[in-house]
Amino acid sequence: MSDFKVAKKRIDVSPGESVRILRELQELSQSELSSLTNIPQSTISAIENERINFGVERAKVLARALRCHPAVLVFPGWDIHRESAA
Repeated sequence: MSDFKVAKKRIDVSPGESVRILRELQELSQSELSSLTNIPQSTISAIENERINFGVERAKVLARALRCHPAVLVFPGWDIHRESAA
């Protein structure tokens, strides 16, 4: 494990982009994600295109469907080593 190196951050990802990336990696359409979450497809599109923000409850619903932790969606660019939560 001594050869382990932290990956370099290449791009900044917004919360909406993180939803889109995870959805596409799982080969889900917006309609399929809508069916899994009971969130209208138009709302998923608005989230992915940063027209609306999503709250904690919606992040939990999306995270369950996308099989990730809600923080991955809400705080995609969080650097735990540089930023304090307080």
